[in-house]
Amino acid sequence: MQLVFVDTDVLIDFLTNREPFSSFAAELFSLAEQKEISIYITSLSFSNAYYVLRKFGTHEKIISKLKEIRLLTKLLEVNKTSVDLALASNFNDFEDALQYYSVIQHGKITTILTKNTKDYRHSDFPVLTPETYLKSRNT
Repeated sequence: MQLVFVDTDVLIDFLTNREPFSSFAAELFSLAEQKEISIYITSLSFSNAYYVLRKFGTHEKIISKLKEIRLLTKLLEVNKTSVDLALASNFNDFEDALQYYSVIQHGKITTILTKNTKDYRHSDFPVLTPETYLKSRNT
């Protein structure tokens, strides 16, 4: 089973049904549900998604959606080392740096999935859009 990291933007696309991106995100979560891939996200993704989703629904509905996501994902910790490495990095987006160094510390995740691949241009392993990743699985 492949271990992938899903960036917050992909999670938000899925939860807000933001087309055309949500269909690719939905396919990723379907693969996780079928145990074909293992999706990792950071705790930051939950707080950021909650913040964005407040515009779309009640606290109860948002928490319900996040609970469903939690069942399909594994959590990566953002810890002192992640923060220190992110602060010292050349990433332009601090959140992405925090997430990247959380992935690095895990050590077994093979791919980062994000809409904003340029944000991870310093990555040491593949960074793909969900669409590109899904196409590569089908070839």
